[in-house]
Amino acid sequence: MGHRSGRATLQDVARAAGVSASAASLALNGRDGVKEETRLRILAAARTVGYRRNASAPVRDRAVIGVIPTDLGNPYHTDVITGIERHADATGVAVVIAHGRRDSAHLERQLQRMLAFGVDAVIVVSTWLPAAALEAVAAVVPVVVIGRMQDPVPGTDSVRSDDEAGAALAVRHLHKLGHRALAQVSLSHRPAQSSRRGGFLAECARLGLRDAAQLIGPENVDVEIDRVLRRVRSGSSSAPTAIFAANDIAAVRVMHRAADLKVSVPGQLSIVGYDSSAVALTIRPHLSSINQPREAMGRLAAKMAQERLDGRTHDSTLVVEPELRERASTAFLSL
Repeated sequence: MGHRSGRATLQDVARAAGVSASAASLALNGRDGVKEETRLRILAAARTVGYRRNASAPVRDRAVIGVIPTDLGNPYHTDVITGIERHADATGVAVVIAHGRRDSAHLERQLQRMLAFGVDAVIVVSTWLPAAALEAVAAVVPVVVIGRMQDPVPGTDSVRSDDEAGAALAVRHLHKLGHRALAQVSLSHRPAQSSRRGGFLAECARLGLRDAAQLIGPENVDVEIDRVLRRVRSGSSSAPTAIFAANDIAAVRVMHRAADLKVSVPGQLSIVGYDSSAVALTIRPHLSSINQPREAMGRLAAKMAQERLDGRTHDSTLVVEPELRERASTAFLSL
């Protein structure tokens, strides 16, 4: 590298990146003052020459994977991280976690901090980051996204559930129980929730239920939930007898409002969630839900990151199959 001590210096990084030593210092310490594309070039150069910020620290003898979830308070994310950590434990890889705090701007800052920290790969348990930011970071270190992006991001790998198939499972389950008037609740327009809504509508159409299918949210979702529940309570002929929610959090929101409005679940209304996360077992009745194999998704993501570190260069997407977890929140329709 041209450095006599055998240890890469700040000047080596600056020379490799074609910048001043002061610019290299700003980028390597995560400070403002350099353009984003310059920061990424400097970080890539630091990896190439083998630079370590703390020259007295021992050379790492194992890879470090950075994990960035949208929300550590969401059981789905913590279950996925458990899978990542289990794979890491089994393979001698270290894991560091940075909380996204349900804030896109903060997620992006955490992504840059991971690079400055010197992680060897990043697993993003979120679809809230801009594609451009992910693609830029993937030019420096391997990036794996767990979740469904709007479009594939060049240079990254991904793991996601087959959302349309999961929604179809929910509809078929409710249809088998005799329900013909169904509603679907979404809390956002994120790609996964939109795909689950699309799968719900497609399966309703296949079963001849499309005309009676109702959509609730994402806009004014709480008002709409209450309006539907009041129709259920009154016995209105236009009321749904079952609801499929785009995730467990949405399903639990419906169940809480149903309890407040004296609507019996599943006596008057059956409810199916999506994720089969820990929250499904913390509410009464226990929530029927479409299970995403969350720990398996985490393990697969960690494995994909390791494959990239071992030399794989082509992008890869893994789609896992969901399955129904039937519990007490759904029942045969009482006529």
